Amino acid sequence: MVQTLGLAFGVNARSMGAAKGILAGFRAIAGGEVKQYTRLVEDSRRHAIDRMIENAMLLGANAIISMRFDSSEIGGNLTEIVAYGTAVIIGPR
Repeated sequence: MVQTLGLAFGVNARSMGAAKGILAGFRAIAGGEVKQYTRLVEDSRRHAIDRMIENAMLLGANAIISMRFDSSEIGGNLTEIVAYGTAVIIGPR
């Protein structure tokens, strides 16, 4: 049995910072993976997931289904990552 509780989400907005951003910009010119950006995105996604899980638990859920990410840029120097899914209670019938 599955009981649907509604939307669970977690949001994270991050800036790399000026010094790291300049270094990453030089690396981007050279081509290839820019590890500073990769770490930033990985960390941001993890924080968004953690916040989504906290939100689902507040709703009383024991699972999240149909989880997705969305991202956008804010003002040219911030990245917003949103993790969202449907909070549910899954249990025996």
